[in-house]
Amino acid sequence: MLTLAVPALADEEGRIRVVGRAQSESSPDFASVEVGVEGQGATPAVALDAVSRAARGVIAAAKEMGVPDADIGTTALTLQARTKAVPQPDGTVREQADGYSAGNLVRVRLADMGKLGEWLRRALDSGANRIDAIAFGLRDPGAAEAAVQSAAMKDARAQAERLAEAAGVRLGPALSITAPPRGDASRPAPYAMAKAAAPRGRTAVPIEAGRIETVAEVEAVFAIAR
Repeated sequence: MLTLAVPALADEEGRIRVVGRAQSESSPDFASVEVGVEGQGATPAVALDAVSRAARGVIAAAKEMGVPDADIGTTALTLQARTKAVPQPDGTVREQADGYSAGNLVRVRLADMGKLGEWLRRALDSGANRIDAIAFGLRDPGAAEAAVQSAAMKDARAQAERLAEAAGVRLGPALSITAPPRGDASRPAPYAMAKAAAPRGRTAVPIEAGRIETVAEVEAVFAIAR
């Protein structure tokens, strides 16, 4: 846990107003990745059946690696008619029907992030041809935020105590606590994003989760003891 001091002041009403700040870094404990299958067919059924078979393979690959059903979900299913531009003898261009395109997007959440690269490799082998955003996060981000808020409040009190000592007065109780400070709409974001392109070859996809930073600020007003 790292605490950072910010400017503080004593106001004319016998109070000390400070802003405490703290931040921490945590290792993510899950990875969430969306893998998709896109295909085409002459009819709606052919297009949808093609992507459905591949999507079932993607889901089966996740289950074979121990991912529970609750951590596997379909996030998008699309089916639409395709057209193509056909030049005409008179120089104009006419849109002509060109079958159908379908897509199926599956989100998988992995607690064992060491298996993420291998699962992506298996998903591609099962027919996936699209990899969307990969997200790393905390299953309990509230706990990380609460710890950092507590550290920020301790930092605020430490600042106020230093000011009171420097001014030759005694620090009184906290009169108000505002988190985050007024005018600051930012919130901690215990969530990291990364993009992955569909790789080539048959090796596991190399992915680094990195660290997740959580930041908190607390504005506190303390009384000066009489």
